[in-house]
Amino acid sequence: MARIVLENITKKFGKVVALDGVSLQIEDGEFVVLLGPSGSGKTTLMYLIAGIYKPTAGRILFDDRDVTFLPPKERNVGLVFQNWALYPHMKVFENIAFPLTLKKFDKKTIFERVHQVASMLKIDALLERYPWQLSGGQQQRVAIARALVKQPQILLFDEPLSNLDALLRISVRTELKRLQKDLKITSVYVTHDQAEALAIADRIAVINNGKLVQVGTPEEIYNKPQHTFVASFIGNPPTNLLKAKFDGTQLLIEGKPVRAPKNFLDWIAGKKIVLGFRPEKGLLLERAIEEAVCIEVQVYEIESMGREQIITVSVEQTMVKILRPSEERFFISQKLFLCVELKNLMLFNENGEALVLKDPLS
Repeated sequence: MARIVLENITKKFGKVVALDGVSLQIEDGEFVVLLGPSGSGKTTLMYLIAGIYKPTAGRILFDDRDVTFLPPKERNVGLVFQNWALYPHMKVFENIAFPLTLKKFDKKTIFERVHQVASMLKIDALLERYPWQLSGGQQQRVAIARALVKQPQILLFDEPLSNLDALLRISVRTELKRLQKDLKITSVYVTHDQAEALAIADRIAVINNGKLVQVGTPEEIYNKPQHTFVASFIGNPPTNLLKAKFDGTQLLIEGKPVRAPKNFLDWIAGKKIVLGFRPEKGLLLERAIEEAVCIEVQVYEIESMGREQIITVSVEQTMVKILRPSEERFFISQKLFLCVELKNLMLFNENGEALVLKDPLS
């Protein structure tokens, strides 16, 4: 195991700033997911940890040891790539053993280690097969076994499940999380899939445009986003975000007059804000209720998802998505009140930064 410390990491490719002053600490045995859209800098950050790239500025420490400019072979890290990179002319045993063969380990040690990791990943019956004889999930396990066989301090995953179908991804990610906990290896996992990040991470580091936007547990990232980017990127459907202002006389949301409790109005008086709430926190009712912000809306579309349904309603020209149980009945063009209790509201300033709710809303 190893503790990773990234100190003010900046990486430039010519005039392009891929990472801008990123600082992050990853504890021994922790599973941290780097989450962000394509081009956000998450893979660049992982390659810096691996030693494939060198930072333009900043330091990288493993257990207080400065490894900033050490090559990958001197960092004792294991990498699992998106495309698995298995050698088609080698059997599974040889593919797994390859890192040990390069380091000229003796045959007995190689045999023991390969069988140990193969058994752990339940692929010991596949050792005499070639990669082309395996399913996608089996090939991914072989790639993970190859990373584990050299007993790394740190395990790095670059979108390792993206080439698997949806059902297999769920199965493999469950096994991956269990394996990481059993081995207690410090792990860094790169993905753009927020559902995957929420499912497997101890903590999530959200990256956008080369900057670290928020770091927290899955619960913190989901329920207490510190920026509108995090709120809108996490969740399916994502957080609903609406522009709001109280001018001292009436509350306007997307320019539409809205009923709200007085204590809420007192708190936001004179402020332009962005009001957010998760789709599952919205109530669709025939009447407005106390202690909630309630907006008159009209049902625009209904999508059945099996045990639940997504109801899209229109607030002026803005579409808002609400998750409701499938047994509730709605119809197109139905007029209702969309109500959100104060405790379920997220408030952000004009720059997208979270506002702390003070006493009037407690």
